[in-house]
This record gives sequence, structure tokens and C-alpha cells, in this order.
Amino acid sequence: MLKGFTHARLACGCRITFREGVEGSPVVVVVADKSPQCASTLHVAGLPLFDTRESLRPSTRLGPPEEEEYEEEG
Repeated sequence: MLKGFTHARLACGCRITFREGVEGSPVVVVVADKSPQCASTLHVAGLPLFDTRESLRPSTRLGPPEEEEYEEEG
């Protein structure tokens, strides 16, 4: 069960709500009402704005090459 805030208003005027998440995500942020003044194409009423499941996935990017150990001469 969620504790604390249930909704908030963003600086662009959009209203968001916090819902209980699904497997792997404790909280989902959903755009409840999109403001007519909002210029963000990412804000779509009824769709999740932020879902932590994506951030918990392992990275698909290649990391920096591992450096081999070296020995000093002498």
C-alpha cells in the first residue's frame, strides 16, 4: 500500500498520480490530466511517466575495456 502523496502537479501544469506498481516496480507515476499548456510530448494522459522496472534492468551498453594487470620492469 502506498503511503504519503497520492497526486501532484508538475510545473508544466500536468497532474500526476502515484499508483502501486507491478512486479519489480514498487510505484508507477501516471499522468492523470495533461495540461493544455504543456509542451512535452512525453506527457500523455493515462500513461505511465516513470516506471522503475526499466531502470532496474541490466545495462545493454558495453562498458569500458578492462585494463590488464601489468608488472613494473626492474
